[in-house]
Amino acid sequence: MRKFLKEFKEFVSRGNVLDLAVAVIIGAAFGKIVSSLVDDIIMPLFGIIVGKNFASLTLEVNGSLIAYGAFIQAVVDFLIIALCIFLFTKAINRFKKKEEKKEETKKSDEVVLLEEIRDLLKKKTK
Repeated sequence: MRKFLKEFKEFVSRGNVLDLAVAVIIGAAFGKIVSSLVDDIIMPLFGIIVGKNFASLTLEVNGSLIAYGAFIQAVVDFLIIALCIFLFTKAINRFKKKEEKKEETKKSDEVVLLEEIRDLLKKKTK
């Protein structure tokens, strides 16, 4: 049992697990913000344009109520969240590429310096 607890502690204390937990919490809060944006601002504006409240759009078939307006709102929620994630990922990738270019430049500078040192040492030994 101690080995199990030790392995579990190591698993939980890894940076990736903690980062994931933080991301889930922030993602849930962000989802609430987007839902409010869609429900309280975007869909009412669409409702003004179309002339109907999207949340009230329903279809009754054989006594069953199909709330397709709520489905449309969920799709808009998803699209906004997907767009935000895409833009965030794109920004991070751009940042990573800049950092990689800086690293490549640093490495090449180090290589040049080491080659100069090597050449100087060769001259001294001759």
